[in-house]
Amino acid sequence: MKYLKLKCPICPHGCLLDRQETGFCRARRHVDDRIISINYGKITSMALDPIEKKPLARFLPGSRVLSVGSFGCNLRCGFCQNSSISMCGEAEVGMVYVAPDALAERAADLVPQGNIGVAFTYNEPFIGFEYLKDSMREVKKRGLRNVLVTNGYICEEPLLTLLPDIDVMNIDLKGFSETFYKKLKGDLETVKNTIRQAQTACHVEVTTLIIPDENDKEEETAAIARWLASMNPEIPYHISRFFPQYQYQDKPATDVRKIYRLAEIARRHLKYVYTGNC
Repeated sequence: MKYLKLKCPICPHGCLLDRQETGFCRARRHVDDRIISINYGKITSMALDPIEKKPLARFLPGSRVLSVGSFGCNLRCGFCQNSSISMCGEAEVGMVYVAPDALAERAADLVPQGNIGVAFTYNEPFIGFEYLKDSMREVKKRGLRNVLVTNGYICEEPLLTLLPDIDVMNIDLKGFSETFYKKLKGDLETVKNTIRQAQTACHVEVTTLIIPDENDKEEETAAIARWLASMNPEIPYHISRFFPQYQYQDKPATDVRKIYRLAEIARRHLKYVYTGNC
């Protein structure tokens, strides 16, 4: 008996999957004639973090947030800061199952310690669309906040489905050229659309990790800042320093002077510019 392949609707890869085949993100699979999230509720990392660590500078500063992650990602960044989980499949990393209501209850229990909600982070949260949707609704029922730290590589329809339950997002804008995004197996216009849509619906901050000889040109930073300012000059922008990671072990850390210089350039267009890991 021949079975039809199914197309995953979550991100622009649009993986066309045969039965039991897993998509590019390593977290979605064709099972019983539907595409499911195989990382549903499978938590690989959990910590109560300062909100500033996300990084978020202008959303409830001084608070803390219960941060959780699973496995898998739909981009392939050689400079990934969390490759031990984001580049893994389900058989390559330890995990525990946490149901959506249990996650929300855990977050509520931590309110006396300054917790404001749940941050879906560490790996790419959007690829776990179903768990994200179910968990965020449980979190909102308890009067808490939903935070997403994301690469923004998601199709518009699932994004719009989730936005009503999202309070704040930090979105990685990894560069400002299609050539750079092609190296990462993504595309710039999708991420720009995510930022454009999200900043009308919730609090948004944007981060660029500055990698020597990759995305560190002054003209590129100026272009990013101008584009963000064209939507809202008060969008907080984080310019973060790269350290050798994953497949970029031989590349030097970004010169601190470069980070400060790029921040000066961005401040010509944006009100709130922050430097990270300096």
